[in-house]
Amino acid sequence: MSRHQDKFEVIVIGMGGMGTATTYHLARRGIDVLGLEQYDIPHSKGSSHGSTRVIRKAYHEDASYVSLLHRAYELWEQLETERDERLLYKTGSVSAGPPTSELVTGATEACEEHSLTYDRLSAGELSERFPGFELPDGFEAVYQPDGGFVDAQNSVVAHVERAHAHGAEIHGREAVEGWQSTTDGVRVTTEKGSYSADRLVISAGAWTGELVETDDFSLSPERQALAWIQPEKPDLFSMDSFPAFGVSDGENLHYGTPVYGVPGVKIGRHHHFEQDVDPDEMDREPTDRDERVLRDFADSYLRDGAGPTMGLKTCIYTNSPDENFVIDRLPNHSNVVVAGGFSGHGYKFASVVGEIAADLAADGTTSHDIDLFSLDRF
Repeated sequence: MSRHQDKFEVIVIGMGGMGTATTYHLARRGIDVLGLEQYDIPHSKGSSHGSTRVIRKAYHEDASYVSLLHRAYELWEQLETERDERLLYKTGSVSAGPPTSELVTGATEACEEHSLTYDRLSAGELSERFPGFELPDGFEAVYQPDGGFVDAQNSVVAHVERAHAHGAEIHGREAVEGWQSTTDGVRVTTEKGSYSADRLVISAGAWTGELVETDDFSLSPERQALAWIQPEKPDLFSMDSFPAFGVSDGENLHYGTPVYGVPGVKIGRHHHFEQDVDPDEMDREPTDRDERVLRDFADSYLRDGAGPTMGLKTCIYTNSPDENFVIDRLPNHSNVVVAGGFSGHGYKFASVVGEIAADLAADGTTSHDIDLFSLDRF
């Protein structure tokens, strides 16, 4: 049972990147909020752990995300000021591949549509500017100086600390067993007790689908693997000399960040091996196959970057059917907000997703344009 009470204005399920940001925004508005997490806070079983997450304004997925990114940047900087801690690092971002690839054309269109400063570079020009890259002749790159990365785990901690400072109550290691509507709100049952609230936010990452009562769509957890590879020439891959990046070969998209926090350049392959998993049963131990496909990218595209492997980790994508976010109130439960399906590209938006989810929970609406994320699109 809660240390203080069992009735709140809002309960937030899931204390990863989105849930902690939501709890912070609610508490900052003076709303009595309880945050619940089944694991430690932070933990390494979901999607929000580790040292870095790419952030970029040259957004190939859909240019409509860019306006949200402008607000996300403002909110990351606000959190930095409140916490007196640097969380957002602007190293620049590179989107590279064949000139007609979706990554390059989409990044260019986003920059043009939103009047973002950018440079369109040949493979040779990119290597002159950033000698760590060695792309094939014929590839092109979009460099956008506002890109970089967010310190993910420290940002979770920062949101929790500031939520506490504004009066939130947060419980770790307390798994939710279920929830139900009541005559005056919702009731959430956990392994340790039961809590009532006027409104509920479900942002439980890979476990969101298990808690959302709708047949309109489904969320698919997917196993993802990451490598940290020590460069042969470390100076070429520091934050001062190497950007966050995404590189498409026309078939696969690899992404990564410069050396920060732990040894090695971070490298991942988007949708890795496309392995749908049960988040409670998935194999979290990285394999030789995981390492090999990530090292192959370093060998092919990162000049002097393919030294010894320093680390391997797994995490989880939670994919929506169209890989756009799901942020909406449930059709049959207008006091229940779902924020999920971030499909491997959500963390950079955590600061603004928290604001949006708090808007929906507190007011039932938001000034942000979230039509792209509505449930009725399914």
